Amino acid sequence: AVVGELSAGQRQRVEIVKALYHGAEVLLLDEPTALLAPPEVVKLFETVRAMTSAGKSVVFVSHKLGEVVDISDRITVMRDGKVTGSVKRGEANASRLAELMVGREITLAPRRGTSDSGDVLLSVSQVHLSHDQSQNQPNQPNILSDINLRVRSGEILGIAGVSGNGQRELAEVISGLRQPSQGAVTVCGRPTVGLGARATRQAGLAYVPEDRLGTGLAPSLSMVDNLLLTRDRGFLVDRKSAFKEAEEFITKLEIKTPGPLTPTRKLSGGNAQKVLLARELFSTDSSRVLIVCSPTRGLDVGAVEAVHALLDEARKNGKAILLISEDLDEVMTLADRVLVLYRGSIVLEAKGVADDFEKVGRAMAGLAS
Repeated sequence: AVVGELSAGQRQRVEIVKALYHGAEVLLLDEPTALLAPPEVVKLFETVRAMTSAGKSVVFVSHKLGEVVDISDRITVMRDGKVTGSVKRGEANASRLAELMVGREITLAPRRGTSDSGDVLLSVSQVHLSHDQSQNQPNQPNILSDINLRVRSGEILGIAGVSGNGQRELAEVISGLRQPSQGAVTVCGRPTVGLGARATRQAGLAYVPEDRLGTGLAPSLSMVDNLLLTRDRGFLVDRKSAFKEAEEFITKLEIKTPGPLTPTRKLSGGNAQKVLLARELFSTDSSRVLIVCSPTRGLDVGAVEAVHALLDEARKNGKAILLISEDLDEVMTLADRVLVLYRGSIVLEAKGVADDFEKVGRAMAGLAS
């Protein structure tokens, strides 16, 4: 078999076998489950346990606390480059590890909508997206096939899927960055296909892309200027109010930066993500629909809690939120409903409850019944 045709989990195991073939006695796994579906995580853990049983040493680095508790014999927690605690297997649960990571108690409980959802604010109907025909690959399957979804006011709809199954392209179609081969997209009652990203935003949509620096932010501009990018501007630019708002966001989201005028390229990945979230989630414009892609990627568990709380607050305030994430734990923590995207098609719809976790995980791996 060609490695490029294998699943992410199979490629991960090929890398491990390759390291063992070269005689490695210590294996460092840095976020090894980031691109894996839950069934593939199970297979990976079986491989790791077989290695340790054979006398090999494994260092497992991950922000997914449940996985750390499940696989580790000893756990060391770091914060700001310093060790804050070490525990043996069974001595701490995920909540205790989170507390060691951020220095305070963390709430990891699922968040759900507490009231009935309202009108449909985002509608996607029979959307198809084909490959670029200029690449002379006419027999390639569609990137997206027959996508249908609706998101109502006061609801979070989660899109779960392993990376590379059409999530990014779906977000770009809805936000106006791509035009579908066929189908319709409606934002707050206004058809937006073919109108472009500016008109889609004016219709009432805010967008947090997965590529924070390449698409979401202007790296050479300051936080203040990045906040101004998506706002209506006249002849005079109100930098004073943007500067004050930036200071409030720095405090509210615990953004580590020398100040509001620091270029965003000098921020860590997690802090740059917070700047993007601040602009799109809490902007003062009239956006009623939020498309959020991997909103907590690169953030520590304390910031994750803060972002989840703010998304929950936006839901309570009547926003319609489409949450696209490769982190199934995140989707199941926040979403009222979950759609699974596999090879460009929706293969499963489920409620965002713990009982459906295994079913959703299997669908992500292409094992939907």
